[in-house]
Amino acid sequence: MSKTSVKARLAMIQVFSEFMDNGSQSATVIFYEGVQPLDPSVAADSNNALVTLVFPEPCIKETTATYVEFHPTDTGNVTKSGTATWARIYNGAGEVAADLTVGTDITLANTSLVVGGTLFIQSIKLRP
Repeated sequence: MSKTSVKARLAMIQVFSEFMDNGSQSATVIFYEGVQPLDPSVAADSNNALVTLVFPEPCIKETTATYVEFHPTDTGNVTKSGTATWARIYNGAGEVAADLTVGTDITLANTSLVVGGTLFIQSIKLRP
């Protein structure tokens, strides 16, 4: 297995962040309930979508020697009650950028989302 330097991994994260700003729309993150697909190429079940959050453009707020931080998302309205188990990030062209497991890759103060409630992401820091 190859081992990449922190500086190289940070550069990869910066390119990922730039990928998120591709397209005519803003990047989004959608939180879902249920089982996460095996990989990002598998379509998400839209019936399991709980809330959609929109990133500002550009997404990148700050780049440091140890992380890339995104700007906070807007506040989204929860459209379905359920337990958020995973999230999918889409770039501004609607292409899948990444899948995240709630509790491992991304943490929420409360994973139980209730229809009519709201959610936003205050801070996202990608670390190499």
